[in-house]
Amino acid sequence: MSSSNLVVREATSATPESGVYCPTALVPSFAHVYNTYFDFVWSTARYLGVELGDIDDVVQEVFFTIYGRLNTIERPESLRSWIYGVVRRIASKYHRNKRTRLIETRTERIEPEMLEPEWRTPQHMAEQHEQAKLLWSLLEKLDASKREVFVLAELEEMTAPEIADAVGVPLNTVYSRLRAARQELEEALQRTRARSGLRGE
Repeated sequence: MSSSNLVVREATSATPESGVYCPTALVPSFAHVYNTYFDFVWSTARYLGVELGDIDDVVQEVFFTIYGRLNTIERPESLRSWIYGVVRRIASKYHRNKRTRLIETRTERIEPEMLEPEWRTPQHMAEQHEQAKLLWSLLEKLDASKREVFVLAELEEMTAPEIADAVGVPLNTVYSRLRAARQELEEALQRTRARSGLRGE
């Protein structure tokens, strides 16, 4: 990361016990954050069920929020987890607002997929690859908490501490959910292969 992509934020709050100021922290510039994390924000919003027709508005709102709050981040080393938290909150608000509009207008019926994340990436949907389609069909059978941890770990390649920080759960809970998700997916994959073998006979 070049020095041009960093801005220096001096901590201005002292710890109540000691009165000692925290050391200066380096926070990436907004331009650097936008260029580095745009794909991450886009795909994460889709994982969280934001529809394609609304994705641009949601991503824009995410980056507006990041722009306004970037200088308040307390732990720059956890930036990706912090960004995920922003996306998660705005996606949640998106779903609440969408359900409210549907209830108010009464012109559409709320479908289950509007209430649950779609958990698909644009790359997989575009390619229609058989293995990708199988993966997502299996992921959709996991409960939301396990699916979220699995996607962040295996597809976004976030570390367990990053996931714990982003989701707001203890580190051991992340490991437990990830282990359970992997086990359930493996068992589901074996059942699918067994059924395919029977049909092929």
